[in-house]
Amino acid sequence: MDRRRLKRILGFMTLCLVLLGFIGFVEKKTQEKTFQQLEIDLEAVSGLYFVEEKEILKVIHTDFPDLNPGLAIADVPLAALEKRLLGHPFIKEAQATLEQKGIVKISVKQHEPIARIARPTKADGYITTEGLIIPTSPTYTSRVLILQGDYMDRMLDEGDLSQMPDLFPLVQYITGDEFWNSQITALEISRPDDIRLHQQVGGQVIEFGDAQDFESKFKRIEILYREILPRKGWNAYQRISVKFKNQIVCE
Repeated sequence: MDRRRLKRILGFMTLCLVLLGFIGFVEKKTQEKTFQQLEIDLEAVSGLYFVEEKEILKVIHTDFPDLNPGLAIADVPLAALEKRLLGHPFIKEAQATLEQKGIVKISVKQHEPIARIARPTKADGYITTEGLIIPTSPTYTSRVLILQGDYMDRMLDEGDLSQMPDLFPLVQYITGDEFWNSQITALEISRPDDIRLHQQVGGQVIEFGDAQDFESKFKRIEILYREILPRKGWNAYQRISVKFKNQIVCE
């Protein structure tokens, strides 16, 4: 093979490679300039998903019908997507970002329930780690501290905890302590000054009073558990109260 022919062949092959590279480059740029698909990154809460990926996609497809493959990237309403998803009661954070190849990634964080407001004749609700009241999920149930009683019924109807500002710190204290979180199963609240503790072990309901000075009250209950009940027996008393300052009443 003479040198001229070899040069022609090499030149032709180089031209083909350049053309292929150019086509790939154009295709890539075209994909980057148009929307191709959604990618949902949903973070679980304690292994649970109170809102599912299919529900998020349904909301987006319903509220943004023009968000289809081929839509110009400049026309993808990233801020509007985030705002709409933040309106979902179980979504705490939502961030929409542009990825490569025309993919729009939506990162979602859920609210985390720490207590459940239980009502016998109406819908229940959750209290989140931020102190918000949100509805329960039709998908999953979270095993958390139960709050019940007439006053909790009223607060759930009002939608916030402002009428009893000491309640949320009390709930945080119980759920944040490994022992109390396993021992105290429910708070029964008839009035702000009438909280009763239901126990995992022991048949008595502990009269707690109001939510003020709750750490001191739990120290007294701890003394009861450590020094009195082991000697007397867990069911030795019908009434236990720590609602009076610096006192434990056992009858």
